[in-house]
Formats: sequence, structure tokens, C-alpha cells
Amino acid sequence: MTPKFTGYHRPVLLDQTLEALAIRPDGIYLDGTAGGGGHSHAIASRLTTGRLVALDQDPDAIAAAGARLEGLPATVVRSNFMYMHQVLQQLEIPAVDGILLDIGVSSHQLDAAERGFSYHADAPLDMRMSQQGESAADLVARLDERQLADIFFRYGEEKFSRPIARAIVRQREHAPITTTLQLAELICNNVPAAARRDGHPARRVFQALRIAVNKELDCLSAALDAAFDCLAPGGRLAVITFHSLEDAMVKNRFAAWRQGCTCPREFPVCRCGRTPAAQLVLRKPATATPQELEENPRSRSAKLRCIEKIHDRYPD
Repeated sequence: MTPKFTGYHRPVLLDQTLEALAIRPDGIYLDGTAGGGGHSHAIASRLTTGRLVALDQDPDAIAAAGARLEGLPATVVRSNFMYMHQVLQQLEIPAVDGILLDIGVSSHQLDAAERGFSYHADAPLDMRMSQQGESAADLVARLDERQLADIFFRYGEEKFSRPIARAIVRQREHAPITTTLQLAELICNNVPAAARRDGHPARRVFQALRIAVNKELDCLSAALDAAFDCLAPGGRLAVITFHSLEDAMVKNRFAAWRQGCTCPREFPVCRCGRTPAAQLVLRKPATATPQELEENPRSRSAKLRCIEKIHDRYPD
């Protein structure tokens, strides 16, 4: 049974993830998104002579994971998961047997109002997972109307991206938009009344800004390739996503690694010699059980995909 978690972060799809990774007591594993250490703790607890490397770019997460993993065969490193290859090189680990990437914002980041991820509480408009670099307030102040609308539509699939972007530009001519509730109120006032009944009207814009601030899709793309390259043959990569843009990227990358011969159909015999570099562990993505949905409503959009490496991927 999945244990209940009450601290920093409740790990989603925990049982399904552990089963998909097929943890070996002597294996070497990497959690690229340690968060508060929920998944990491469950993995490390199953190791004897094995080892876990847990990464996160958020200093709050590193502190929480470090405390939770104390006494277990785990090494905690502050780093963006796209740099996992460099981290493993520094630790003199040539390859690992399994990698977990739990994509997106953590429960702690949402619940800690001062981090600026939530539209339910007033706080500086921040949203930086690493707590470094440009904040959401910086983007809102710097980008022009077209750029803002493109971000809201591309990353948030916001139907009213243009009027919202136009309202932001008008508002900042009078005063800067620096807090979460300032932005949330502005969004609410610039979408039709009907749109306010389909969940919180600021949800999509806040998601889009978060993705843009943290360059999440670029980082995920780089991390997927790095993860596959860091796996030993027979190693498994498990990825948990929370929205369609992430899931589509993972699904398409997995499909590319599973592709075999690319010769034209008219060729009577394969000349390219290409064989699948990976095989699916889960034919369909795993989702939350009714019990988990009841205990953790944030798991409702989570999807777990897992693939097993056969050999190194072919160059692009």
C-alpha cells in the first residue's frame, strides 16, 4: 500500500512508479526531481548495496530531501535535471539502472504562498523554481503584447490570451504588476463571465507563465535525451507529467526511440540497420487510482509513462 505523506510533497503514482522502475536492491538510480524526497525515499529504502542520486534545482527541495534521505544510500545534489550527465560524471557513475522524472510544480511550491505560484494567495509574482533568474513579474513587465499572448496560448492553451495580454500592457502603463492577486484579478476582469465558471480563470495564464519562467519544456526536452543516454542497457526511464504539452513530448520521444527500420517501403531489404533503441514498459500511461484521487486531488492529471533501454539511441 502507498503510505500517506503529510510534509513537503505527497508523491503521486508512487506504487505504479516503483513497479515500473522494478527497483533492484543493488541497482543505481537517479531521481531528477527530488522535491521533498517522497519518491526518492521510497526508492532508497529499497536499496541495500545500491545507490540513489537525487537532484533538484529548488534549494527548499534540496533541504527537505536531504533531511528525509538522511541515513539512506542516497546523494542529494542541487542541479537542474537537464545536467544529470555532468552530475553523474562528477560522482564517477558511468550509467544508472533507472531514472525518475516527476515533471511540474510541487505541492510545496503551490502551497508556499511566498513562492508566487498560486493565484489563491497574495505574494510577489515570482514562480522561479530555482529561485534565480527572471521572475514572472519580470516577464510580465518586459514582454510586449504579442509575446505575452503567444506564451498564454502556447503554454496555457488560453482562449482569451489576446485580451488578457492587452489588459496587462494597459495596466502596466499606470502601475507595475508585481503580485499574484494583482494579476489574477486583472485576468478575471478580462475574460467573459462564462469562462469564470470553468475553473479559476487565472489557472491557464499562471501555468503558462510558470512554464515560460522556468523554461520547462526546453529543460524537459534536454533532460529526456540526457536520461536515456545515462541509462545502462536494460535500465528504465519513468516520467510523470501533469499536462498535455509535457505528456506529448514524452510520448513522442519514446516513440522515436522505439522506431526501427527507416528505409523506404520500396526497399526489399533493410539497408539502414536501425533497430528499436527502447521498448515500452507500460503500453498505456498509468493514472491515479480512485483511492489516490480521494487522498490527493492534485494527482488527477498525472500520467506515468515508462520505457526500457535496449541500446544507445541513434543520433538525430
